[in-house]
Amino acid sequence: MRLLQKTGLVGIGVIAGIALSLHFAAKAERESLPTPLPIEELRAFSEVFGRIKSDYVEPVSDQKLINEAINGMLSGLDPHSAYLDADAFKELQVGTQGEFGGLGIEVGMEDGLVKVVSPIEDTPAYHAGIKSGDLIIKLDDTLVKGMTLNDAVKRMRGKPGSKIVLTVVRKDQPKPLIITLVRAVIKVQSVKSKMAEPGYGFVRITQFQEHTGENLATALSNLAKQNGGPLKGLVLDLRNDPGGLLTGAVAVSAAFLNPDALVVYTEGRTEDAQMRLTASPQNYLRAGGTDYLASLPASIKATPLVVLVNGGSASASEIVAGALQDHKRAVIMGTQTFGKGSVQTVLPLGNNTAIKLTTARYYTPGGRSIQAKGIVPDIVVEDANSDNILRLREADLDRHLSNDLPDEKTPPTPATPSDTGKNNGKAPAPAEFGSANDYQLNQALNLLKGMRILQGK
Repeated sequence: MRLLQKTGLVGIGVIAGIALSLHFAAKAERESLPTPLPIEELRAFSEVFGRIKSDYVEPVSDQKLINEAINGMLSGLDPHSAYLDADAFKELQVGTQGEFGGLGIEVGMEDGLVKVVSPIEDTPAYHAGIKSGDLIIKLDDTLVKGMTLNDAVKRMRGKPGSKIVLTVVRKDQPKPLIITLVRAVIKVQSVKSKMAEPGYGFVRITQFQEHTGENLATALSNLAKQNGGPLKGLVLDLRNDPGGLLTGAVAVSAAFLNPDALVVYTEGRTEDAQMRLTASPQNYLRAGGTDYLASLPASIKATPLVVLVNGGSASASEIVAGALQDHKRAVIMGTQTFGKGSVQTVLPLGNNTAIKLTTARYYTPGGRSIQAKGIVPDIVVEDANSDNILRLREADLDRHLSNDLPDEKTPPTPATPSDTGKNNGKAPAPAEFGSANDYQLNQALNLLKGMRILQGK
């Protein structure tokens, strides 16, 4: 139970109005190994601090200098370590409950500009056509160059109903795009489900939140009732799901695996960073919680399963896909995932601030490192309407953590031809996952039907 009290989320970057998956530490006070202080380096820091205080063109507060020093120290490590001021820390804690304010885009920093990792489905950014890989160069009339990522995110947050104009550079467009967004209180529906065809269910997870496991159990039970019995097949859609709570990833995996099956393990330098999480209730339930998966129809464990992924599937999504793939419980279909395979631990510092520090790497049950490589589908199926050629992945981020298993080789994902010039400088409408013209979904359904034919059913 101590593990569950300290384990929370698994993440990617910073989100304008949302915070993603991390590993929460209950407290920052830890016993640390005694290490000698770098006296010469600290002396240089002190001298620089004093010179700024005395000679800089304008007075600068001690608090600002110290905060910026902490920011630089953490951001220089990797794209996911960061200093969280009081506002950012509060948003991080609130965001996983599924309701938050903002634009609905996950962002990182690239060459001093804000780079979009992924728009969150059913948010203002998603409906406006913001794409993975977009570079935001201007927020209203203010240039982004020179801002910290936290400063840029703060500017994108604001009162629901207020407008902000983003100037966006997109690789396949000759001119910057001017996109006006209206901020909103965003309520993300974590689990969506429907009968795709008679006998075949479709479940989409948009983000791993606090109640995702419970919502999945309800969705699967409802699908079985609608079908009047066991499903012939199920499609689990994790496309463009940027991650979320680690406990949610374990719960989703546990719905389809045996309780003793390993879902994910982590390796790091501290004792807390060594985790082995199986599909058992103690690894996904809160203390004292009732096992919501216990009421699932027994047939779900054996229902033929296809999992859809793409370059926007990250972190918790990759944990689920990797676990189901290694246990040969599902066929993974789509395109190579994002490659976010590192653990961030949130350590409170006092004064309602915290640091988000990379402390470990994730590994699939078969011992594969997700970091900077992601999950390669069993069957590569491109979406003709997607923008995979432009999609940002972990390996594209500055200072990304390397994969510690360099001998592993992952085949390249075929690129989708660019549609340069087709949209005349306008942001295209986003793909509608789960619709009748969803090519990848249709291919998944065809595969499930083919499996039944081969099995003589």
